[in-house]
Amino acid sequence: MDHLSVHDRTTLASSLLKRGVVLSLLVLLLTVAPGFAQPPTFDGTSAFTFLYKQVEMGPRNPGSEGHKRALDSYREWFEQCGALVRRQSFTADVHTSPEGSSPKQEMRGTNLIAQFGKGRSADYLLCAHFDTRPWADEDPDPKRRMEPIPGANDGASGVAVLLEMARLFAEQPPPGRVDIVLFDLEDSGASGDNESYCLGSAYYAKNHYGPAPIGAVLLDMIGDAELEIPMEWFSWAYAPEWTKHVFDLAEEVEAGAFYPEVGDPVYDDHVPLLRAGIPTVDLIDFNYPHWHTHNDVPENCAPESLEQVGRVLVRLVYGE
Repeated sequence: MDHLSVHDRTTLASSLLKRGVVLSLLVLLLTVAPGFAQPPTFDGTSAFTFLYKQVEMGPRNPGSEGHKRALDSYREWFEQCGALVRRQSFTADVHTSPEGSSPKQEMRGTNLIAQFGKGRSADYLLCAHFDTRPWADEDPDPKRRMEPIPGANDGASGVAVLLEMARLFAEQPPPGRVDIVLFDLEDSGASGDNESYCLGSAYYAKNHYGPAPIGAVLLDMIGDAELEIPMEWFSWAYAPEWTKHVFDLAEEVEAGAFYPEVGDPVYDDHVPLLRAGIPTVDLIDFNYPHWHTHNDVPENCAPESLEQVGRVLVRLVYGE
């Protein structure tokens, strides 16, 4: 993902409008079935274990051994949790350097889609990117900037919350259908070239058929030990009622890291989803000092942060 300038914000806003993104959404709440009097409890410590295990696999940049191990482990875990799992393979041209000066190369990517619950289409879409940046281009040590990052927060944190949600779905199936999607090739973009990011979500959005879900929630960089999640600008501009609904739920579950103020625009995996007409809120704390550095490690993340986000998702899916 990348910050957007005022020019980029205006250009992308115009593009989204031309593509017919719906600017408002009538939020529909699922009726909780009689057997679900008490929703499950999200365990931040368990989620943090998932974060730590991902980092132990090594960097998960595309083409690496860590990437392959991670993808296999996610699939096995989702299947153990009773999900119908499928891989969505695609190819895309990606940058081979962080500044974009080198020629692009074709790379194979794989999105992982796990279906929980029953229904012809998903009521909710929960998603995150699992790949990590191939370069630590923001690292204070110039000699290490071409090395891949550990990606504890930027990559592993969002996935960790979704892996814990899968465990809850196994114990107590959701009232409706929930799809978890892990996007690939999100973080191999070049600075200033927004369209070179989020390649997996772009492919998913172009190949999404059937009715749109009630809403989607994107998790990215939500493990920061000093977590602060504002209303990301594109989420608020193009899915305002859905964004407000999710932040209202955060207030109900006393997730203090959420604050209902509009923040900066971030080009992230929610933008292709918004373009496809899927109401999406991006939960992201971009004010993370270790972004795209070798200090993006578990020690700079916290289970309490993961738990706040998880409590919001539990309220969303299961209701009160």
